[in-house]
Amino acid sequence: MNFPTIPPLDLAKGQQALDRQNRLTKPQGALGDLETLSARVVSMTANANYLPTRRAVIVCAGDHGVTAQGVSAYPSDVTAQMVLNFLAGGAAVNVLARQMNARVTVVDAGVKVDLPPHPALVQGKIGYGTHDFTVEPAMSFQQAQASLALGMRVIAGEIQHGLDMVAVGEMGIGNTTSASAIIAHLTNHTPAEVTGYGTGVSESARLNKIHKIERALDMHGPSPAQVLEVVGGFEIGAMAGIMIGAASARIPILLDGLISTAAALIACVHCPTLPNYLIAGHQSAEPGHRIALAYLGLSPLLQLNLRLGEGSGAVLAFPLVEAAMRTLQEMATFGEAGVSQSDAE
Repeated sequence: MNFPTIPPLDLAKGQQALDRQNRLTKPQGALGDLETLSARVVSMTANANYLPTRRAVIVCAGDHGVTAQGVSAYPSDVTAQMVLNFLAGGAAVNVLARQMNARVTVVDAGVKVDLPPHPALVQGKIGYGTHDFTVEPAMSFQQAQASLALGMRVIAGEIQHGLDMVAVGEMGIGNTTSASAIIAHLTNHTPAEVTGYGTGVSESARLNKIHKIERALDMHGPSPAQVLEVVGGFEIGAMAGIMIGAASARIPILLDGLISTAAALIACVHCPTLPNYLIAGHQSAEPGHRIALAYLGLSPLLQLNLRLGEGSGAVLAFPLVEAAMRTLQEMATFGEAGVSQSDAE
């Protein structure tokens, strides 16, 4: 598959943003991480006047065959039930998206049942759930490529509707097991180091997850380019494709939790400069999320011990990015305000 080119950051404009931050009516560095965030966003967008007013959260859904191994506290039927809840506007991500003035798009990348048509649903089903990766690869090479292509098509459609920033979330019972396997393999950590409690499983169930991941990675021995195919999910591939397409259009990407960040690792296998366009919305309670963010060189904007998924933590970070940009653009400089810079310092 040919992937789009990821443009380089406009570092000159990013430095200009930092220079302006140092002239604003505040002590230098007083706005902390908001200052560096504003410069990063200007570098991404090559636009000092950028504001993330046209916002979308894309929730990709898919089922996982590995649920047959008892790795989740919930039955796989919950995936389709929650997709219907998203479409009805009743999930946490819907509530938060309404507050943050973001539209919600749901992608059926591989739910195991057929879903009724809905204006907010993209029917992109690649298969009726993945295979059990403790027995065989989760999907074929062709399906892995199709999931990436699906994500790129979805983001292209969102851009046509008008888009300044995208949050990427998911729904898929069993996908914390898949994401943990991806993170362990691509960051060179052990499954025990990256695997948490997911949907709230017991310690014995967590140990079972670790064992199943170890078994699968030992059995398949995937290369980085094969990880999606061997232990991934259709929704994870679609999320990676969304990120690649967004970065190619200079659209900043807000990551959510463990699964969203695992998808970012998959995207980086194909597009190594992708982290330039990633913003970590939060750091979840999952140990693998902290490890994956450190591997990508990202610092989370929020730390609220979330472990819901859906894009909920990413959506919460929308106003922080807007705050970073508005303070950069709307605060007066010392010269404009007639304030003595030396006195203020």
